[in-house]
Amino acid sequence: MDAPTPRTQVRRLPERAVYGRETIDAVLDEALICHVGFVDNGSPVVIPTIHARVGDTLYFHGSPASRMLRSMKQGIEVSVAVTILDGLVVARTPFHQSLNYRSVIVFGRARLVDGDEEKMKALEAVTNHVTPGRWEDSRRVTSKEAKGTLVLALSLDEASAKIRSGPPGDDAEDLGLPHWAGVVPLALVPGEPIPDAGVDWPAPDYLTDYQRPI
Repeated sequence: MDAPTPRTQVRRLPERAVYGRETIDAVLDEALICHVGFVDNGSPVVIPTIHARVGDTLYFHGSPASRMLRSMKQGIEVSVAVTILDGLVVARTPFHQSLNYRSVIVFGRARLVDGDEEKMKALEAVTNHVTPGRWEDSRRVTSKEAKGTLVLALSLDEASAKIRSGPPGDDAEDLGLPHWAGVVPLALVPGEPIPDAGVDWPAPDYLTDYQRPI
């Protein structure tokens, strides 16, 4: 297990903390969305966006008109959070009601991706993060589209995971109470692809067989 930094050290329920990159990478790779936050003129700002991990770097993108992204490209400190829900933890008392989850927090200073080659690789990674194989099976991004997209990169030097799994943690004196307790598993389940107007051929296998990495 890697050593935490003062910012990534989990203080509440520290037994749920994981600092190893293998676990952190797995959560980032499975999660479909992240929340990026920073402080703007004394006010906290948070936005949801799509991300992708490439090695030791987390990429996310958005419109150049976004106030947050325009501020971050100047190199301000940011935090990124992702969460995957795995189950409802139903306890015998509301005090122990909980969720099974896997989460990651990343801290750092975002940098603007302005090199054409890295930017295209980042856009490819973000596209394939959501739908693996789609970048290769779609029209290429034009230079105009690339210029209209702001891409930021964040090092994974400061990151930690927090995980809860297993049954409810009811008190011993409550175990005999006549209330159902246990876990209701949750999973992301894709439906059948719905074709757009003018599309009269079957969806590709990477959509009909879609699933998240686990």
